[in-house]
Amino acid sequence: MPVTGAGFINRLARTCFWAGLALVPMAAQAAEDDPWEGVNRAIFRFNDTVDTYALKPIAQGYDFITPQFLEDGIHNMFKNVGEVTNFANDVLQAKPQAAGVDTARLIINTTFGLLGFFDVGTKMGLQRNDEDFGQTLGHWGVGSGPFVMLPFFGPSTVRDAFAKYPDTYTQPYRYIDHVPTRNTAFGVSVVDTRASLLSAEKLVNGDKYIFIRNAYLQNREFKVKDGKVVDDF
Repeated sequence: MPVTGAGFINRLARTCFWAGLALVPMAAQAAEDDPWEGVNRAIFRFNDTVDTYALKPIAQGYDFITPQFLEDGIHNMFKNVGEVTNFANDVLQAKPQAAGVDTARLIINTTFGLLGFFDVGTKMGLQRNDEDFGQTLGHWGVGSGPFVMLPFFGPSTVRDAFAKYPDTYTQPYRYIDHVPTRNTAFGVSVVDTRASLLSAEKLVNGDKYIFIRNAYLQNREFKVKDGKVVDDF
């Protein structure tokens, strides 16, 4: 996702919690993982400028005019489409139980949830997984490599940046031949994701670049290790 969208669009709302736990030793480690900080900061400023003057105002307008129930339903529909990516990476990580849950969620939400508009699966106790190919590589021991800030896509690592392409094969946009439909669907997805992050912005403090970098790295470690992160304190 673009600018704080697909990469940051890598989910600032969830990463903010982990950033709040970042203490000095973890920040020092994050700095060691960022040997290209000068270039990364320049790209971050570009992304932030595009977000400030384009994406954020559009997201704010969308959030203002869209009734909450409709906004929630649209968000649920995009998450439902994302179950295909979750399932594929569950399989690649040899997680049969998670694969079964995500398959059940996709079937139930697509049918009883009206194409995913209603998240019936969660109400039935089927908790959504959040997997991607970067996590799959990490699961099998591939190191993250240095932190890198991608133009439009936001924070990433070398591993996660290369992993974005394989995940496109599990997303619908690649298979929509009608260009206006494909572009509209992708555009709404980006705006929806950005709108969902508006409330999380107030949690950002201090150096915005460092905050987002540390939050991203900690969140990715947490996800790759399925929450089994060793506490250094």
